[in-house]
Amino acid sequence: QVQLVESGGGLVQAGGSLRLSCEASGRTFSNRAMGWFRQAPGKEREFVATIIWSGDRIDYADSVKGRFTVSRDNAKNMMYLQMNSLKPEETAVYYCAGRTRAIRSMRPHGYAYWGQGTQVTVSS
Repeated sequence: QVQLVESGGGLVQAGGSLRLSCEASGRTFSNRAMGWFRQAPGKEREFVATIIWSGDRIDYADSVKGRFTVSRDNAKNMMYLQMNSLKPEETAVYYCAGRTRAIRSMRPHGYAYWGQGTQVTVSS
């Protein structure tokens, strides 16, 4: 059984930083692309970042470029999202997702596996 478990969410003031982690178990994602999405109350799930299996090709949503950094450690079956200069409008549940393919995707339906999400709240 595949499991993705996010951690690292919490409450932070505007301008602050958080580092999210995603641990995969049940299968290896070392040769699969992975991604981060977020969903605010009343809104659709939104793409944040995606990373190819090797880690050398990454895409970000325009809104987070220059502030967020995605990385992965295939040996540990882990993916991370470093978030800096957080804004109140980025308050959301953040989800880790895994693909069945090596190439990255910005679309939620391109992902077969999802974590339960971790809440990030940015206060003004």
